[in-house]
Amino acid sequence: MTDLLPVVEVETAAKPDAAVIWLHGLGADGHDFEALVPALSLQDGLAVRFVFPHAPQRPVTINGGMPMRAWYDILEMTLERKVDMANIQESAQQVEDLIEDQMSKGISAERIILAGFSQGGVIAYQVGLHTPHVLGGVMALSTYLVNSDKVSQAEFCPNGNTSFLIHHGSQDPVVAPTLGAQAQANLMSKGYSVTYQTYDMPHAVCPDQVQDISAWLNAQLG
Repeated sequence: MTDLLPVVEVETAAKPDAAVIWLHGLGADGHDFEALVPALSLQDGLAVRFVFPHAPQRPVTINGGMPMRAWYDILEMTLERKVDMANIQESAQQVEDLIEDQMSKGISAERIILAGFSQGGVIAYQVGLHTPHVLGGVMALSTYLVNSDKVSQAEFCPNGNTSFLIHHGSQDPVVAPTLGAQAQANLMSKGYSVTYQTYDMPHAVCPDQVQDISAWLNAQLG
């Protein structure tokens, strides 16, 4: 295991027996969703450790090569998204290390939820669809699936029966809504368990969505 990414941690109660590893979007950091934890209204008695890692700083081509926190470089802002797959594999391994770190602290993989927004969601998909660990759920917010042709049939994937939650804004100008729909269609065609919901919002998170995330988390972990 390499050095772990720096993280922000929020625990909802002492001695957590579940974890949510939540990956931020391009240019943000681990504090981005920290304030959302109280709004998620988790059930009484649920002891959850929220882990919000900081992505490494790296130059981002579509932003003029400016260094910023990014899970991977985006080379072209086309609909197909020309991305640096080596960066994605590297970030996926760093998140895999975070999963194993939580497991070493006594949390079983089945009690670990992987969540990601935008770029973070790309990594959440990559890990959820390729990790050897059976996770408690994968949450993909305002994001897209890379290398969709490399996604195996659900019956051959450790997370083939794991719940995938896909949310997208119908007014998203950054990640086109069609990309969220394509990810849903790809996963469902291969037998995965997918819940898909769109919201009248841009590239963001809205109150109705937070309520739905709360219900889903309570169902997965309660």
